[in-house]
Amino acid sequence: METTQSAGRRTAGVRKWWALLGFGAATFAAAAIGGLGVRGTSAEYQSLEQPAGAPPSWLFGPVWTVLYALIAIAGWLVWRRVGFGPAIGAWVAQLVLNAIWTPLFFGAGRYGLAFAEIVVMWLAIGVTVALFRRVSRPATLLMLPYWAWVTFAAALNFAIWRLNS
Repeated sequence: METTQSAGRRTAGVRKWWALLGFGAATFAAAAIGGLGVRGTSAEYQSLEQPAGAPPSWLFGPVWTVLYALIAIAGWLVWRRVGFGPAIGAWVAQLVLNAIWTPLFFGAGRYGLAFAEIVVMWLAIGVTVALFRRVSRPATLLMLPYWAWVTFAAALNFAIWRLNS
């Protein structure tokens, strides 16, 4: 016969996996919102004057897929430790900023505004990393590739803005 305590542990275990799905859904939503109205932009990207070292357009999809998975897991790890609070609030803020950048850059072709926005996103990721560091080393480490990629993307955004204005 199952005890109340073991049933409670099982319920908590199931809930934490549902929460992981929720964090995955949030990052998927950010990616989907960011991708609205910007399908078929690889030709636009290729037509821009680009700096040396600019990656081919096919690389962005695989890189972002991995990064979004890392972002989701990092948020989930922190949530498991401290629940909803300032760290998860910062995580949500940077994710919203992430969703805004793609339509600004590709959809609207506003490279200067997109650069300003990515700088704010970079800062928000930094705040998230700092808050995560207080809670979970693994979550912090999972955010670092994302922060590095956004650093590179900001430099690329700036160069494309300057070369194409």
